[in-house]
Amino acid sequence: MLRQGDVFDNPITGERATVRLGTRETKGERLVVDLELRGAGFGSALHLHPAIHERLTVVSGHVGICVNGAISIAKLGKTFDIPSGVAHRFWNAGICEAKLTIDIRPAKRFEAFIRNMIGLAQDGKTDPRGMPNLLQLAVIANEFDDVIHFLKPPRFMQRALFPILAPIARMRGYRGSYSEYAFRVPSERVQNESKMPMLKRF
Repeated sequence: MLRQGDVFDNPITGERATVRLGTRETKGERLVVDLELRGAGFGSALHLHPAIHERLTVVSGHVGICVNGAISIAKLGKTFDIPSGVAHRFWNAGICEAKLTIDIRPAKRFEAFIRNMIGLAQDGKTDPRGMPNLLQLAVIANEFDDVIHFLKPPRFMQRALFPILAPIARMRGYRGSYSEYAFRVPSERVQNESKMPMLKRF
């Protein structure tokens, strides 16, 4: 499980996540990360969480965010509460690095999903948007349907297409979750916990 100080880099999306409060400390109930968006960094493609509440707070820079179809440029200190079922995505909208804090509840299954996505990106198995190919996406979408719904391709197409593609994907060696990613060691660890600011109540 993720613990305070773990650092993970996604070389494709330009994200660098430092865990402030891990699933190990919260028994999977909560995950808080400081997320750096380097260059033209961005988060996951437009998506929603069926049963997760997410809070985003801009710490520095300018963050572009789309929430339920409304697009804005969030400046320093702006907080977004994103309930389950609300479509969203975010990206670095400035010329300098942007930083935000992401607070996820509950987090155990989200951790499993994000570890797989980072692992695929680190191994060069995603496109420039950080997304896996269609066969890989079909089995991941099935495995983590309780965690995340991507909105492209449209959900009606996913429901029709993915059940057909998933068996083909598995025959070709694709899996919805990979043990090597679940236990991959962090890129590094932050040893000085005093460098991490205090957490706000959620």
